[in-house]
Amino acid sequence: MTQPELVRYAAESLDRLRVPWMLVGSHGSGIHGETRFTRVIDIVLELTPIDVPDFCAAFPPPEFYLSEPAVWMGVRDQFAFNVLCPSSGDKLDFLFPHPSGWGRSQLSRRKQVTLADGTPAHAASPEDVIVGKLWYYHDGGSEKHLRDIAGILRVSGDTVDRAAVTRWAEQLGYLPIWHAVLDKLGLPH
Repeated sequence: MTQPELVRYAAESLDRLRVPWMLVGSHGSGIHGETRFTRVIDIVLELTPIDVPDFCAAFPPPEFYLSEPAVWMGVRDQFAFNVLCPSSGDKLDFLFPHPSGWGRSQLSRRKQVTLADGTPAHAASPEDVIVGKLWYYHDGGSEKHLRDIAGILRVSGDTVDRAAVTRWAEQLGYLPIWHAVLDKLGLPH
């Protein structure tokens, strides 16, 4: 299964199960900015205990590998879990919303998009992708997240509500990182 096929499969499965979801991470930043190759597809979702059996059945072996106990623990603890596609080496990382006002509200701001292969999908808003990238950078320090933010600002430019990003960045403690990105790009705060 190719990566676009895996994204399409996940999108169709989650929509069929009526599980709210959206692409985030590098796929989210690629939708609003510059694409970057990755083997990981990050998806924020609202999975409840009642959804777990059908969710697990949607990703059957041998085409997929998932640990049902990990899914149950993920739902219980609101902690990430993954589904592997052994034939391609790609991975779906399923994440729960950040435990903040921003995280709890970001699914309400998701955008309906059409991916390059024509697949309809849900993606985090460009502002939420940026805030997510600030979070990932804050927690891990990887420069790729700052490059992704810069790519969104270069491609989506004036359509990004920078004031909204500033509000969330301030509330979450990421304002110095956000200001450093803007400074590097020569953009006003």
